[in-house]
Amino acid sequence: MPEVEELSNYIEGDEEYELRSNEDKSIYTLRFKTEELLVTLAGEDLESFLKEYNLHKIQYPHYSADQRLAQIWDQGGYSWLAAGQGEEE
Repeated sequence: MPEVEELSNYIEGDEEYELRSNEDKSIYTLRFKTEELLVTLAGEDLESFLKEYNLHKIQYPHYSADQRLAQIWDQGGYSWLAAGQGEEE
């Protein structure tokens, strides 16, 4: 997997969360800045994330980037995935 610095396409973010992708959008990273956690998403994980992300954008158009990404982080189990990825390093 590419390092986070290689994912140069900023999608959205704010004080607590940040979403980025690589050039061809085949890999995304979701960063929880406050806890210094990062999830790398590709393949089926990315497909599931994007479905949820796009649904939240439609259902909650008034949400800020942090509100939207926090809700996905909490409800989608990405904190658990981030913890698992951190153990692999």
